[in-house]
Amino acid sequence: MLTKRQGIVVWFQHMKNIKQLKRHGHLVFVSKKLKYAMIYVNLEEAEEREAALNRLPFVSKTALSYRPFIRTDFENAKQDKAKEYDYKIGI
Repeated sequence: MLTKRQGIVVWFQHMKNIKQLKRHGHLVFVSKKLKYAMIYVNLEEAEEREAALNRLPFVSKTALSYRPFIRTDFENAKQDKAKEYDYKIGI
């Protein structure tokens, strides 16, 4: 069974502290230019990890990802009428 994960975006001040961020979760992406990192943690631990990351002296701010709570199944999406007529031309 897959574990539910949630992303945490961490803005920091210096790149030299990236090793400390690895201890808090799975480090996926680091931007040198914009000075932020994307970390994935278990959904149950997300709030606690965010609070722990905010206490670190080199962290400017953190934000939780809303992706686990957004509905991603689009079964009843309406098709474009113009495209529908284009497909019927060949029949």
